[in-house]
Amino acid sequence: MTAMTPARTEADLSFLLDHTGHVLRTRMAAALAEIGLTARMHCVLVHALEEERTQIQLAEIGDMDKTTMVVTVDALEKAGLAERRPSSQDRRARIIAVTEEGARVAQQSQRIVDRVHHEALASLPEEDRTALLRALNHLVEGHLATPAESPRPTRRARQREK
Repeated sequence: MTAMTPARTEADLSFLLDHTGHVLRTRMAAALAEIGLTARMHCVLVHALEEERTQIQLAEIGDMDKTTMVVTVDALEKAGLAERRPSSQDRRARIIAVTEEGARVAQQSQRIVDRVHHEALASLPEEDRTALLRALNHLVEGHLATPAESPRPTRRARQREK
């Protein structure tokens, strides 16, 4: 007797979200690479420009571990886009300060990020774009806002930018 494959009763939401997320990340990486940035470098520049933030705070926003953050900031410093400085509020803390060139590049990279997102959404009819964004926002703010505890760690999703 052969076992029967179980019948799927729902759309494979995991595949749909994973595949579209993966392809979007590859397109974003390719677009940002044209100006010598990674998505992580873009994230650090933009969030460091918003307000004075420490390396630890920026790592949390970008969902980066300590080692990845150090490598990212090292790359930004080497490119002359950011530098580590003492905080104006707490001299013991070090902040990531964006240079003038870094601020210019952040403007450029934000235009690239917006363009990649626009191109992805533009492939849908207008009413589907609105519905998709509304539905994803409902999931992110509701049922799928918090990861489940799991005995086996899974890669954490990047946190939503405020």
